[in-house]
Amino acid sequence: MTHTYPPLSLHRLEPGTGYCRPKRRIRAKQPAIKPVIAADAAVGVMTDLSQVIPHITQLSVPINEALTTMIQHGVRLLLVSDANNRVIGLITSRDIEGDKPGRILTKAGGVWDELLVADLMTLRPKLEALLMKEVLSARVGDIIATLRQVNRQHALVIDSDSGVGQQAVRGIFSLSQIGLQLGLDIDPTRQPTTYAELEKAGYAM
Repeated sequence: MTHTYPPLSLHRLEPGTGYCRPKRRIRAKQPAIKPVIAADAAVGVMTDLSQVIPHITQLSVPINEALTTMIQHGVRLLLVSDANNRVIGLITSRDIEGDKPGRILTKAGGVWDELLVADLMTLRPKLEALLMKEVLSARVGDIIATLRQVNRQHALVIDSDSGVGQQAVRGIFSLSQIGLQLGLDIDPTRQPTTYAELEKAGYAM
């Protein structure tokens, strides 16, 4: 039987949006990858920042250092925060390894090694995210449909931070992580996951 998976609505991040962090000490060992199918609950493929320490960077960090951090931790996205732990943007490996640096250098001059996170990041006003309350009732297939609709590898999830009473980034969906849990034999640190790969893994079933 073929299921229909509708995309979820996306919402802008409010000024002052923070990010969740675990309230207890997290063991260094990474949890085992849990297999899923498209009809499973979406929270099963979400990186929950209330349970997992988020990977953060700052404006002044060189892009080669940011890329090294991604490779070391096996991620392709870093949140960019200010001194008050507020999200001011994000940067992805696609930003660093794509044609964006070349366009900037052609226009402004300089060399690749001099570029900073601030030069390539996507600023908060341009970011869109899913609502945690909607994610709780969504399926893996719905998240894939959402990412396909906007042609992105990642989606942020926002929730209300009970500690400060403001909006906060609660989770992150990664197409590569979803692919791994669907059974794809891929290395998410080397290249983006494609929708064709997801379909081969049985997403459409």
